[in-house]
Amino acid sequence: MGGPESLRPKRRPTVSVDVGGVLVGSAHPVVVQSMTNTDTADPDGTAIQVARLAHAGSQLVRITVNTDAAAAAVPEMLRKLRDNLGVDVPVIGDFHYNGHQLLVDHPEMAKGLAKYRINPGNVGTKRHDQHFATIVRVAIEYDKPVRIGVNWGSLDQALLTELMNENAAAPEPRDARDVMIEAMIESAMRSAELAETTGLRHDRIILSAKVSQVRDLVDVYRILARRSDYPLHLGLTEAGMGDKGIVASAAGLAILLDEGIGDTIRVSLTPEPGAGREREVEIAQQVLQSLGLRAFLPQVSACPGCGRTTSTFFQEMAQQIQQHLKDRMPEWQATRPGVEEMRVAVMGCVVNGPGESKHADIGISLPGTFEDPVAPVFIDGKLDRTLRGGGLVDEFIGILEDYVERRYPAPAASAPT
Repeated sequence: MGGPESLRPKRRPTVSVDVGGVLVGSAHPVVVQSMTNTDTADPDGTAIQVARLAHAGSQLVRITVNTDAAAAAVPEMLRKLRDNLGVDVPVIGDFHYNGHQLLVDHPEMAKGLAKYRINPGNVGTKRHDQHFATIVRVAIEYDKPVRIGVNWGSLDQALLTELMNENAAAPEPRDARDVMIEAMIESAMRSAELAETTGLRHDRIILSAKVSQVRDLVDVYRILARRSDYPLHLGLTEAGMGDKGIVASAAGLAILLDEGIGDTIRVSLTPEPGAGREREVEIAQQVLQSLGLRAFLPQVSACPGCGRTTSTFFQEMAQQIQQHLKDRMPEWQATRPGVEEMRVAVMGCVVNGPGESKHADIGISLPGTFEDPVAPVFIDGKLDRTLRGGGLVDEFIGILEDYVERRYPAPAASAPT
């Protein structure tokens, strides 16, 4: 597989937007973001969840700002996040219905957030443009970027009605789904035009048009990508729970990212009751890493098993190695630059084991049923040694640690001035 540039040839936005020091768009890597589900009026709980998402790898974290109490708590939450927890991830405010009031009434909150998200369908009906422009003027005052985020479930009804009526009067009416998609595109583009007319710079705008079905997602963003050069935020708006949410998100994101469409992504999973939110960050990272667009964690290749691998030992070993890599990454990330691109193989028999291990940076091929009880270890494509007997996991981890130390040396310390 080629590098990121070969995978993203069809659409590259010409605009780069700075979101609190994180660059979105242009030739910059695709940015992973997430969102809290705490009550933002609780600054402690929200700060802790933002920190957990940031530690999991979320580069941007969005919070709900829906009440005066939530808006008033944002500055304290940011102080706790920065000063107490030592986390400086940019925090985005998500506004619906009353954002124009909250941003004006709570200037400290408006200053502290790194970006504002506006849903054009939820800024009012009678005074839609006025409320929208109010938010934009606050963004201009504090030099904040804005994401204009259209949602399938909260689409501007006046615009939708307008386009539906035009379609009904056409000689050959289009399918209602196509009109709905067109309404989403129009809502995003008209809102961006209004934002710029109000005075917001072109390079302070990000667009999104979220739906809940994969095919709709692909169609909407393909059109939006052709019509604009704004950076695009991708994701299903309600992906769902468990396997359904993971598979649907991966399917939709992969198609678009492979076409060069998308500059920041979120996997909107419904967590299990009481579970954390970090899983959505891990899935987003894995989508990008699987496509070769970014690297976050050394990857372990392991065979699925068959009748030749009746023992579960190789499965347990693969799991232990993956966990070891994950546990070591916080330290390695700071001291072993490039280690996130390392490929490790843990294979279960002689059929594909040696070949797959040779293709990895470091790999081990375990003996299958009726094979000789030996496990060859390959490093950089060559047989390095053969392990026998018990203790294979600990021995291989030791070899892996030595390999990381040699292959990914720590940066030289700067000489004192």
